[in-house]
Amino acid sequence: MADPERTLLNHYNLPSLYPLQWPAEKDDSEESADEVVPAPKGSRGSQTRRSKRPPSVLDKLGGSRRSAGVKTESQDDGAQVLPRKDEPDPLGSSDSVIRLLRQRGLPVDHDAKLRNQFLLSSTTFSPALFLSQVHSNASTQSLLQGLDFLSRSIDHKTASLKHLVESNFERFVRTKAIIDSVYHEMRKNGGELDDDTRTGGHSRHPSKSSGHFRSGSGALSARRSSRHLQANTKKKNALIPETEYGVLGIKTPMAQLSVKAEELWGPAMGGIEREEQLRAVLNVVGKYRGIFEAPALIAGCIKRRDYQNLAEEYARARRFAAEGKHVADTATESGATLTDPQIHQIIVTAQMWMDVEAQIEDFKRDVWRRLVGTRINTPDSLSAAATHGEDHMELIGVLLELGVQDNPIWVWLLSQYDYLKRKISAATERLRLEVEFARRKSSVVEQAQQQETSMRLRTILRDGAQADPKQLDTPGTLELWDGIYASLQLILASRGGILGEVVRFWDTAQAFIDGKTQRVLPVGIDGGSRKHHQLSTDGVRDLQNGVVDLVSLIRDGIITFFADPPPEDLSGLAQPAASTSNAKPATRASTVVLPPSVFRDGRSSFHSGAVGSSVFPPPAKLGQFWDNFAFWPPYANTMSGAHHLGKILALVGAAASEMAALGPIEQATSGMKERLRGLVGGTRERCVSAICAAWYSDSDHCKGIEDWSRSPDRKDVTNMPMWFMTFEKEVISGLQKVVYISDVATMTSGTTTASVDIIPAPRAKMLQVVRSQFVTSIYRGLSGMVEHAERGIDSSNDEWGPMIIPTSSSTSSSSKLDALDTSDRNVRMLLCLGNLQVLRREVIPGLITSFENAFSVKLTDEIKSIREALSQIDARLFNAYIRPSVTRLTQIIRAGVLSPSWPPQSTPSSSSTTDNKSNNPTEVRPYIYTALLLLIKIHTQVSSTSSPPLTNQILSYLLEQLSLEFLNVFQQRSQRTKFTLEALMQATLDVEFMSQTLNQYTTERAGEIQSQIYRELGKNTDVRDAEMRLQRELPEMRNTLKALRERSRAEFACFRKARGPKA
Repeated sequence: MADPERTLLNHYNLPSLYPLQWPAEKDDSEESADEVVPAPKGSRGSQTRRSKRPPSVLDKLGGSRRSAGVKTESQDDGAQVLPRKDEPDPLGSSDSVIRLLRQRGLPVDHDAKLRNQFLLSSTTFSPALFLSQVHSNASTQSLLQGLDFLSRSIDHKTASLKHLVESNFERFVRTKAIIDSVYHEMRKNGGELDDDTRTGGHSRHPSKSSGHFRSGSGALSARRSSRHLQANTKKKNALIPETEYGVLGIKTPMAQLSVKAEELWGPAMGGIEREEQLRAVLNVVGKYRGIFEAPALIAGCIKRRDYQNLAEEYARARRFAAEGKHVADTATESGATLTDPQIHQIIVTAQMWMDVEAQIEDFKRDVWRRLVGTRINTPDSLSAAATHGEDHMELIGVLLELGVQDNPIWVWLLSQYDYLKRKISAATERLRLEVEFARRKSSVVEQAQQQETSMRLRTILRDGAQADPKQLDTPGTLELWDGIYASLQLILASRGGILGEVVRFWDTAQAFIDGKTQRVLPVGIDGGSRKHHQLSTDGVRDLQNGVVDLVSLIRDGIITFFADPPPEDLSGLAQPAASTSNAKPATRASTVVLPPSVFRDGRSSFHSGAVGSSVFPPPAKLGQFWDNFAFWPPYANTMSGAHHLGKILALVGAAASEMAALGPIEQATSGMKERLRGLVGGTRERCVSAICAAWYSDSDHCKGIEDWSRSPDRKDVTNMPMWFMTFEKEVISGLQKVVYISDVATMTSGTTTASVDIIPAPRAKMLQVVRSQFVTSIYRGLSGMVEHAERGIDSSNDEWGPMIIPTSSSTSSSSKLDALDTSDRNVRMLLCLGNLQVLRREVIPGLITSFENAFSVKLTDEIKSIREALSQIDARLFNAYIRPSVTRLTQIIRAGVLSPSWPPQSTPSSSSTTDNKSNNPTEVRPYIYTALLLLIKIHTQVSSTSSPPLTNQILSYLLEQLSLEFLNVFQQRSQRTKFTLEALMQATLDVEFMSQTLNQYTTERAGEIQSQIYRELGKNTDVRDAEMRLQRELPEMRNTLKALRERSRAEFACFRKARGPKA
């Protein structure tokens, strides 16, 4: 211990420099406030209570006098003695008691109270403790010698004191007498003053002589005033407690003098003392400057985040602490006493190290907190914002440099796993809820603005959907499709998505496992952090299992979105988007940062302040197929669905390939690859089911795409065949991308081997469903067309109304009508017949070829079914159109032939043998012209509406039906009466005129029927040799028939075959 400190301990009689309480012996030496003291002789009481007086000037003087030297100790009799620092052994064995105690290891230098117990001059001297410590090893002989030495010392001191008293006895006596006299006088004066005061005062009982007088003379008053003045003066100097034993008079002047002296000389005296103290402090600071600066330098580095200099300053502080510890350990081992500079060094170093350790521990806690909240650096702005520009490698390096117990690499990787796990769960749940919320809003909007579905399809096809995918559906539906795709991208994209974060997490973990990243990390102080550079085997296995868990979470979330029905409860959208229930508050590590909503309204619409059920629209349960598909926008058509689901499946396939390519997935024995195959296969089957359901629904609406406008390329058909082909090809093309996920190769970053392995081949059952739906769509589409054409027009209910649709031809020289009257059922049916012929010959075979090429199948059985269906539909429509005309024609023929006026008058059988030709028929009957006029109308309608082949087909069929009706009606008439020669000639003339006029439309079957008619006529005549007679009349009949044909050439020119262009 340094001398100044030991001096302080000795001066104030303290056990240490930093006492925790006031010593009890200090209180024992002072008089209490209510101390009871014996009363002086002659007083009325035996005891008096002395009040504690305030400090006086004498007290200050006495105190300063005592403080000039060593502090005194109180004896039993109240005398003050000066304690000593050391003294010889009273038994004469040594010249220093303290040195002996030091050798025995007692802390007498630090503990003054203990030291005084071994000093004979101290009032707290303990003989027993003295002998047990100082003379613990003394023999009996040595103790007896010490006793003799002590006796001689006492006798010597007693003789000296006796000689002093004997030689100065008279002086002692005189001094004692003077002191007693003065004391007695001062005490007596005080007592007399008290008696005078008591006798000189007024009595409460007045005397008889003064009872009637107010006062005495003036002289008497003057004497009383003088007496009181003298009494007060003497009383001031009396040695009594009331006057503080004679010093009460000078107390106030002395206090004022002390204050004035303090004002004048206090600064000068205090400045000198402060100067000495500052000089001592400066010397210490200069000597240990580096130790004092260490905490401030470390705090500055922490504030500036200067991690490199922080490590250097911390290492420097550790060297200082090691030096101080070495000094203390050396002194302890050697048993030597520390010098004052060494004590100062140890104290300053310990204080510095405590401060540095507190700062470093706080800094480590802050770095740990920031480390677990730091994410893997990614090129996108979102991750950069999430990490706030901090690098996990930098923070890990800082912790390794400073030295920590836990492995920062493992802790950071574990925090990344926990963050990604919570982020995947939050993102997949938000995907389901936000998509359903958007579907409900879209359902409300689309239903409010919904046109007839067929008209929407017509508009889309007319605007060229096959050339621009942005025209495949309504803007609201396309926006919802884009939102679904973008939401899935935020999860499954390898760049900018959560899957990309998982891949980067494993790449980073793999680099730590291989030890590549640790090459740039510090090993810490004395290599203490080298143990953290290597991950344990259990840690590596846990990381691999963690990656498998993350992939499983992504897989389960996606398959749930596609396989499960739409969620009913959307209240989760009203909750904050980022967090977990057991996360620590206000820490970045516990906050899941999700990208903003990709939907137009965003999350703000969930908190828009709407009340009640208007916040979340109710589920749109319309009984439609999309009620069971959470990923299908309401009222979306098949073309847009196939197109966007193809993109979505390519994204899912690419993501599954990326996940399967991860090392832990390849090495996993839990069948994770098969589960990823199930993800792709299950998602594909759900998408195919949704597309087929939409295809089935839209095929019913294909009838409405007919707008009854002529095709710009072919005037005999409408736009219906081309639009139907466009619709079917668009669906087939999109469905092919969905079934085979052919676009996945363009989305995978590496080779396509992984994608081929992870994407299963389509199942035969699914392909069969697609094939069946293809045939069904054709049949339902064509059936709807026929139904649409057959339906009667009601201007109050029909969505087209009775209207005239202009032709789409730009040429005004067309020989066909410039407009189509779609209110005429026959016109619509003729257009539909023309469309069916184009569909049968061109469109349907092309679609079958496209389907076979797209799905690598042969539709042998399906082709037969399609052909049969087309034949049935064509026959149904043809019969529906031709039946009214056939009925009308048969009515005309039947009424004309069965008319009584039909047969010409016959020649009597008894007439001359010379044939009478005056009764031979020269004209066909009027019903023939009536029937031909009806055929002219039909021809005009068919030829102006449809193609020439259809005109030939219709008129040929009508000619066959006319011939059949001729045969039937002639048979019916023959049952009534036999044909005469004139009737036979009239029948032949009518049939032949009809046949030659419609010669262009004669078919083989019509010719056979006509031959059968002639045989029936010859068989049912009553004329002998009818054939011979008829043969004789044939030249005349030919001439008649020729004349009739010539006269009606202009009227029936439409039935003549058009001549080809001249060469």
